[in-house]
Amino acid sequence: MYDFQAGKVEVFNVDREASFGFFLQDQDYDGDGILLHYSEVVGDVRVGDDVEVFLFHDKQGRLTATMKIPAIVQGTYGWVEVVDVHPDLGVFVSIGISKDVLISADDLPRFVELWPAKGDQLYITLETDKNGRMYGKLATENIIKEIATNAEGKLYNQKLKGRVYRLLRVGTYVLSEEGYRCFVHETQRTKEPRLGELVEGRVVDVKPDGSINLSFLPFKQEKMGGDAEKIYEYMATRGGAMPYWDKTQADIIQEIFGLSKGAFKRALGKLMKDGRVYQEDGWTYYSERK
Repeated sequence: MYDFQAGKVEVFNVDREASFGFFLQDQDYDGDGILLHYSEVVGDVRVGDDVEVFLFHDKQGRLTATMKIPAIVQGTYGWVEVVDVHPDLGVFVSIGISKDVLISADDLPRFVELWPAKGDQLYITLETDKNGRMYGKLATENIIKEIATNAEGKLYNQKLKGRVYRLLRVGTYVLSEEGYRCFVHETQRTKEPRLGELVEGRVVDVKPDGSINLSFLPFKQEKMGGDAEKIYEYMATRGGAMPYWDKTQADIIQEIFGLSKGAFKRALGKLMKDGRVYQEDGWTYYSERK
């Protein structure tokens, strides 16, 4: 008896028809036949035809067939969308057939908050376990290297979007929409993104091997604006005045605002340049208080 496996495409002969579909046979298959339900038929099918089908297990665990061939099968890779999350099992993804495919919790990050959310996308292939059950398997770094495009040219400071495909303690790996393999060091992000999340970063380096270093941190000018708003909002909680100015000690600035003294002075300088605040006798005030 031939060992037909879920996750593969095979050609069978339509042996007979029942009230709910067709039963498929093969000269090497000595079972009762594999069901091709009417809902899985594409086009006109008759007894005696040879049909190409994708094999999977139905909800009852029976090997069944569909003529709706998915984009990925055993041995091929592709992007799939997460459709459900079960913290005790893993995540389910859609491959374009009537049954969703599980990616086991064992193949996902240790912390559930870093798991893909519904709508995120993962680059996977299909495999089967020792019981013949089909599951999704994340692409390895070697597979990503095979499909990646080498970056070249003047990309510095350009913004790229891509999907997170690997998480490590030292940083985040992203495959950009252009196909570039990117790395974001832990110092270049304010929080760790989810596996499969769509992210955007700016190019800070193009490596000799064609990969890219990205940063999730904003340009200095953008960050300055964000820091300025942080200081301005803090002042609002104090009636538009604070006992800190550009000569305040660095350790106090770090403790109160979580900023370096340089970042604090740049942000404060922006607020003063914009005419929103002024300094006097070691204090900073809203301009309207004059």
